[in-house]
Amino acid sequence: MKKLLALLLTVCMLASVTAVFAEEAAAADIPLVVAENTLSQKFSPYFADTAYDQDVVSMTQIGMMTTDRVGGIIYNGIEGETIPYNGTDYTYYGTGDLTVNYDEASDVTTYGYKMREDLKFSDGEPVTIDDVIFTYYVYLDPAYNGSTTLKSYDILGLQAYLTQIPEANVAEVSAIAEAVKAAFAANGAGYTVAEGDAFTQEVYDNYAAAITEAWKADLQGIVDYVYANYGEAYAEQITGKTFEEVGESDALKIFLAGNLWGFAIENPECTMDDLYASASTKYGGSYDAYLAAGESATGSSADSINSSLMSAAAAAAGVDTSAGVPNISGITRVDDYTVEVKVKGFSAPAVYSILGLNITPMHYYGDPAQYDYANNQFGHPYGDLSIAQSKTDLPMGAGPYKFVKYDNRVVYYEANENYFLGAPKTKTMQFKETNSAEVASAVQTGTADGGEMTGNKSNFEMLRSFNDNGEVTGNVVTTYSVANLGYGYIGMNADTMNVAGEPGSEASKNLRKGLATILAVYRDTAFDSYYGDAAAVINYPISSTSWAAPQATDEGYRVAFSVDVDGNPIYTAEMGAEEKYEAAKQAAIGFFKAAGYTFDEAEGKFTAAPEGASMSYEAIIPGDGTGDHPSFAILTDAREALGSIGIELKINDPADSNVLWDALDAGTQNIWCAAWGSTIDPDMYQVYHSSNIVGKGGSDSNHYHIQSEELDKLILDARQSADQAYRKEVYKAALNEIMDWAVEIPAYQRQNIVIASTERVNIDTITPDVTTYWGWLAEVQLLEMNATK
Repeated sequence: MKKLLALLLTVCMLASVTAVFAEEAAAADIPLVVAENTLSQKFSPYFADTAYDQDVVSMTQIGMMTTDRVGGIIYNGIEGETIPYNGTDYTYYGTGDLTVNYDEASDVTTYGYKMREDLKFSDGEPVTIDDVIFTYYVYLDPAYNGSTTLKSYDILGLQAYLTQIPEANVAEVSAIAEAVKAAFAANGAGYTVAEGDAFTQEVYDNYAAAITEAWKADLQGIVDYVYANYGEAYAEQITGKTFEEVGESDALKIFLAGNLWGFAIENPECTMDDLYASASTKYGGSYDAYLAAGESATGSSADSINSSLMSAAAAAAGVDTSAGVPNISGITRVDDYTVEVKVKGFSAPAVYSILGLNITPMHYYGDPAQYDYANNQFGHPYGDLSIAQSKTDLPMGAGPYKFVKYDNRVVYYEANENYFLGAPKTKTMQFKETNSAEVASAVQTGTADGGEMTGNKSNFEMLRSFNDNGEVTGNVVTTYSVANLGYGYIGMNADTMNVAGEPGSEASKNLRKGLATILAVYRDTAFDSYYGDAAAVINYPISSTSWAAPQATDEGYRVAFSVDVDGNPIYTAEMGAEEKYEAAKQAAIGFFKAAGYTFDEAEGKFTAAPEGASMSYEAIIPGDGTGDHPSFAILTDAREALGSIGIELKINDPADSNVLWDALDAGTQNIWCAAWGSTIDPDMYQVYHSSNIVGKGGSDSNHYHIQSEELDKLILDARQSADQAYRKEVYKAALNEIMDWAVEIPAYQRQNIVIASTERVNIDTITPDVTTYWGWLAEVQLLEMNATK
């Protein structure tokens, strides 16, 4: 009996184990279906533009760099680094070790990458440092026209390689080329070269002809694009003619396109020359600036024209270019698993670009027969990326999943058995195109197993309705809220809102502070009404996700625009909402008086504005013409408060948000409501440096028109240090300077929602402590499905 009982127990145990294995096997065979927004099908690590296409690509790739839950860089990826977050230690592994060394004597920064020796691509081919070098040479080829900006960094020898002009002569020839561009910007075609000019008439005329032709061709592309995509909706509104009538007139097409695209065209009987003149005037005659601002509707590039200009300038200067420049001197293959990149100077954000690339397979995106590092061959012909471009719809790499196909708006993957962090436990995966408004219902009904959506009050209420417990996490869906990498703001244009034409004067700052004080006091109520718990008010113009964001416990921290013209606190802890509104109005009166406005004490209203200022300002808010915007309630409340003291606030809520973007591009706006997207590094150069004021020839991203030498210095100082504590201190000073100019009212930090099906996904296998920088699919190889799906 004992033997029989033991045998029966053994059989039962084996049956139980077999059942568990069968259940696990069944779970592994169930696909994970992720709801994803509309895809553009540019599934290339080099050429993907939209965040959604990049999501698709990311599942197939490995990067040189790994970052932790707060965006910090993991420098020792091979052995791993253990870093605490939210009271828990987490160990992070990467594909290699990173080094950054700045040599002050030579003013050169050396970026090093030492790769693990066990990496394999999904097809089983080993990953070597030659794949990394190949990747660099794709991004740095003159034919590369994707969105990665690696070329913008001063990698040693890069300009010589791109222009094929000896490194010793690059600076001289570049100066000649820039002189030609400056002369063209000032004079256009037809300029007669004068004594003292650094260039010849032939060089100038050839460049002028090429630029004029290319610019007009691109503008024709805009005309065709606007008519095809917006003509039916706006033809009559803009031109007074029907869509069909506009289609029969080149002049009306140009008039329609020019006005919808933000170029000032007044005469309906215009020609392409008129459109060209308007575009040229807007961008100071610089085609480079026009393209840098993203105006092109056809993806045009000036690279070939600029390259020809450099060649012509070199020839005119007697520079011998016959030998060519075979390589980028700053990129060095140290050994089979190590590469170094040398960059002139030091810039703290540069590490994310220099060492932040995916490692792409040369044998797939290039030609190994054309790779011979010792003989300056890098896997593709110079200026020819046709192999990489031919694989744009079919990505391949060493990531957790292998791309199988895109069919009927679904991307299909299968697990990569060679993934260096372990083969994914879920054998197949899908990205399914889903309208953002339908993600929640897709997860509830089983069409998808997880996805991301915007956090707002109505979405949270819907999620609560799914679960039996009435919470956002329960038996049907599990919800993760993470701060969006960006923030909402209300902006003011210093060039259109000042006293006596002096945007940086104390009077001008006080004018804007008067308006900002009123706007700021209504933030709490507006965002609570729109977002509920899905957003929080911020007090500095920076995403709260950033390590550089001031914290409430920091010395000197204060609520935005909460002191009066004398520097005294406006509010007390005991004040209720109505008391705060009245206190803000009284403080605003003080600022307007200090700005030079005339105040009638008996009436309690302002009656006249100082020179250059106005009694009326417009706020543009893209609320679809219906007020559907988190800051709309702020404007309506502020309008009433300002109106009570004689200042008019006009609210422009256009049905077409292009009204706002066109105004920003033209620099004509007063006040506007929008949001910024942020990056891991809090570099402020693009948005706040004075060189990037609209129309100055930079990135045209400084819509505030803030021009402060002190701010410029702070921005550059922060860029040139690797000390995070020092950088945070400098950025705090920069944020205070922005607030002193009162060109931006920090508004809200909203939450993004990640939801997963509690019923179909094994929630315990989703990576813990999801953050802005550590998404729910960050450890997708560990994620498992429930066998009961």
